[in-house]
Amino acid sequence: MARRMKIGITCPYTWDVPGGVQSHVRDLAETYIDLGYDVSVITPVDDEANLPPYAVSAGKAVALPYNGSVSRVLLGVKSGARVRRWLRESDLDVLHVHEPTAPSVSLLACLNADGPIVATFHTMNPRSRFLSAARGVLQPSFEKIRARIAVSEAARRTVVEHLGVDAILIPNGVLVRTFANAGPLPGYGPDGRTIAFLGRIDEPRKGLAVLLAALPELIERVPDARLVVAGPGDVEHVRDGLDPALLDRVDLLGLVSAEDKPRVYCSGDIYCAPNTGQESFGIVLLEAMAAGTPVVSSDIAAFRRVLDGGRAGKLFRNGDASSLATVLADLLADSGERQRLVEAGREVVAPYDWPVLAGQILQVYEMVTEEGTARRRVGVDDSAGSRVAAEAV
Repeated sequence: MARRMKIGITCPYTWDVPGGVQSHVRDLAETYIDLGYDVSVITPVDDEANLPPYAVSAGKAVALPYNGSVSRVLLGVKSGARVRRWLRESDLDVLHVHEPTAPSVSLLACLNADGPIVATFHTMNPRSRFLSAARGVLQPSFEKIRARIAVSEAARRTVVEHLGVDAILIPNGVLVRTFANAGPLPGYGPDGRTIAFLGRIDEPRKGLAVLLAALPELIERVPDARLVVAGPGDVEHVRDGLDPALLDRVDLLGLVSAEDKPRVYCSGDIYCAPNTGQESFGIVLLEAMAAGTPVVSSDIAAFRRVLDGGRAGKLFRNGDASSLATVLADLLADSGERQRLVEAGREVVAPYDWPVLAGQILQVYEMVTEEGTARRRVGVDDSAGSRVAAEAV
């Protein structure tokens, strides 16, 4: 029996800080492990005790503004040395880097690796001052990438426009069974009045302010309506900004564990995604649909695509609190429509199940490694140019 491929995956952002890329890397790695593949992940992490057995630390990261958000990434000689050691010791058949344009582990891996590399691009705008300033030094590392994957059409356009190459479209995924088998948090559950929100509560583009602004009008139509809000950020700051009359209508849970995340979706009659922009996909929408929770979202392009133009979820005018209040109130009043959305959501999310997508990504791996012939393993590029580039960044 032929030996299964050994896969190395880089995560550019801090493992123990919730985020879409971290979830993508974790779910992909664990899907391949379940399928019998040998997988190793390298990532920044604040507390190494939070790493699973298949992951190793590249060191602690620092907060850095990137793509309209604040990402925790890292660079430097020490981190570069850890990446080189990982590459030497892992004996990989293929290296899969995520967000190689971000100043972090994936970029370091591209600089130092020699062998089959696949890159996945998540953001819709990878241009940055860092990338513009370092492009001349970094270009040789990008040329090592043999295949590129984009998680959305917006991300693919970014690759084409800014890097001058094309990418295969393979979207983000969801471990459907994890969400489908979840139940609500204690004290919650579909009761005809609860709206759930999950996201960074202090990041404006996630839209919590729009949802909170819609609450007074929603309560006028649904007097017992309430919100359950989960996600990292300054809970006290959000609470202090609430109208005192609304304090008993908003449950601020703060950061929840990965295990409790599916339960947040199950705790509401509706999941609301009021994001205002700069989203290339909509993984939270898929997660909610996998959990069997109807979705209401802003009508930004990425969310419209995921919701099949509104067939699998209700859309409101982006940034318009009154429009949001109306859509939420109408849907809370219509249990039949909520059930229709649940059924449509299950249909929409099925092609995004990780076992399905992992098979598509595996085909890319096989393409770059010339599966079935003598494979060239991933090694360390010991050229002077690689060492100089690593030290430069």
